[in-house]
Amino acid sequence: MLKLKDIHTFYGNIHALKGINLEISEGEVISLIGANGAGKSTTLMTTSGIVPAKQGSVEFKGQDITHMPADDIVKLGICQVPEGRRIFPYLTVAENLDMGAFLRNDKDGIKDDFDYVYNLFPILADRKNQIGGTLSGGEQQMLAISRALMSRPKVLLLDEPSLGLAPIIVKQIFGIIKKINEEQKTTIFIVEQNANLALKAAHRGYVMENGLITMTDTGKNLLANEDVKKAYLGI
Repeated sequence: MLKLKDIHTFYGNIHALKGINLEISEGEVISLIGANGAGKSTTLMTTSGIVPAKQGSVEFKGQDITHMPADDIVKLGICQVPEGRRIFPYLTVAENLDMGAFLRNDKDGIKDDFDYVYNLFPILADRKNQIGGTLSGGEQQMLAISRALMSRPKVLLLDEPSLGLAPIIVKQIFGIIKKINEEQKTTIFIVEQNANLALKAAHRGYVMENGLITMTDTGKNLLANEDVKKAYLGI
């Protein structure tokens, strides 16, 4: 469904991605783990067109989207939940969700999706008229995921969904991620520093070091891998 082939991405003279290859099949949950600065977030931003690749190609369902504008990539069905959530802090919960559906005009479908995300996260229904910036960190993460779901993505890109959240909220968020994958058949690509949670949630995983993919396997096998245990699981 999604292929990154020999991707090289730069920030000025900094060579952030050094020829990475990565594939995601429809319906999979894929996790990309690695240390800070390894290139994980850049991989997502290159996929979604925010930081274009200088070399290589990004393909979605066989179509080359490497140099496609980010909003056109969203129209195709790839939507990113950025690191740090980045909701609209001065808009209400409901207005944030409306922004997620900005490119749509199917009123009945949008109403159904409001109902769906409010069912996923009942706290958002309770606070639909509350200003987004006054929500807790966990609630803002729920809102950021829900805003992305309002675009009806075929592929959902999640950048550090556990960042800065209490363990009980993190567990809830990952439970919802699994539910979205199973109920909506949404393909999910997670970048996450909590390698244990990320690999438990994933069908397959990739390990990234210094802008290179150094290992790939099933989530289960990576959890059992001794090198992964030492480097990322603290075992």
